[in-house]
Amino acid sequence: MKSICVYCGSNSGAKPGFITAARAVGQTLARRDITTVYGGGQVGLMGEVADAALAAKGKVIGVIPQFLALKEIAHMELTELRVVQSMHARKALMVELSEGFIALPGGIGTMEELFEIWTWGQLGRHDYPVGLLNVDGYFDHLVAFLDQMTEEGFLRPLHRNALKVSDKIEDILDAFDAYEAPVSDVKLKTGQT
Repeated sequence: MKSICVYCGSNSGAKPGFITAARAVGQTLARRDITTVYGGGQVGLMGEVADAALAAKGKVIGVIPQFLALKEIAHMELTELRVVQSMHARKALMVELSEGFIALPGGIGTMEELFEIWTWGQLGRHDYPVGLLNVDGYFDHLVAFLDQMTEEGFLRPLHRNALKVSDKIEDILDAFDAYEAPVSDVKLKTGQT
């Protein structure tokens, strides 16, 4: 795996463990010679991931829409910063540049990105792994809800199990190395699978 997209908050959150985990993600990706792809901001957990990866001599590509370049304070010291026109363009380019996706703690933007990329995998639009780094139990309620969704028949077990969840970045990356995408059974009107 050459590149992983990291979704996370543009805020640092209330617990110091969130910052520690974000730094560990950046360092670990750099140590494994995996390019970090992320939202291009200099602030919050986003900035912590990028700075840690850069400090560990890793490659970091940021993708940020023009209208957020000032709000999220675009990180100007990255290996590469791509400024795009919209959020849609941002997400599309991040997918194009990545071979795996990990969500760290964040807000609704992080959740939207996680669920979209996980859904795309379920629909057979990509065959890359998706992970959830459950720092300090941040995602415990979400994981319980996903399990309930599965139990009540709204999420197939093979798609639930496709989301790799751990509180350790190393465990997620090891799961990514062994990942086999579930076969999509979705038929689109165009006849594509």
